[in-house]
Amino acid sequence: MRVYSLPMRTRFRGITVREGVLIHGPAGWGEWSPFLEYDDEVAEPWLRCAEEAAAGEWPAPLRDTVPVNVTVPAVDAERAHAIVVAGGCRTAKVKVAEPGQSPADDEARLEAVRDALGPGGRVRIDVNGLWDLATALARIPVLDRAAGGLEYVEQPCASVEELAAVRRAVDVPIAADESIRRAADPYRVRDLEAADVAVLKVQPLGGVRACLRIAEDIGLPVVVSSALETSVGIAAGVALAAALPELPYACGLATVQLLE
Repeated sequence: MRVYSLPMRTRFRGITVREGVLIHGPAGWGEWSPFLEYDDEVAEPWLRCAEEAAAGEWPAPLRDTVPVNVTVPAVDAERAHAIVVAGGCRTAKVKVAEPGQSPADDEARLEAVRDALGPGGRVRIDVNGLWDLATALARIPVLDRAAGGLEYVEQPCASVEELAAVRRAVDVPIAADESIRRAADPYRVRDLEAADVAVLKVQPLGGVRACLRIAEDIGLPVVVSSALETSVGIAAGVALAAALPELPYACGLATVQLLE
């Protein structure tokens, strides 16, 4: 077992240092890195994921490459442009609605990202459930224009009911993240027709095989994303992405660049 503590290049998700544990098993290493504020019940699936990886219990891959997106934190426009250029990806996921920042900051960041990608690139935004319904309905069209077209909006509001209402009202596809990984019943997203895309994170959902079951049952296109892990944890995300029957979107698995 090894404990790690790595500084972040940019403050992200409210943290400046990423901490976790690497667990060694008969087949190699797994990562257990729940965020410090999580209680035992929330952290337990993360441990199952690490144990699965260390035991070598991943399914066989169906593909040998996985497309990825660059992740752009809530930085200024100049820095956002540089991150996208350095990332070399054709898809960018951009954080918006950062507490303490203005709507104009989000718009400038998206304009810079579009400039860096060019007209053929894809831009998606992640709100982390921070908008209420009225704000989501007002902001999505504005940010869609600023980005020169959005691939999708990830978790614009906190509740599944709000996601469903947003999806009915806007022309941009909606992706569900927290409404799946933090939900007692992740399938309410399916039942309420609240999303066009399911974002699956392997550690919070209990491992690669658990995610494959969710992907099959939820009946939505899947984007595999990291939970801000090291390369050890991201390997589990790659294993999931490689094992999915279909992979129509770039995955959020290039986040090691956020760590020093």
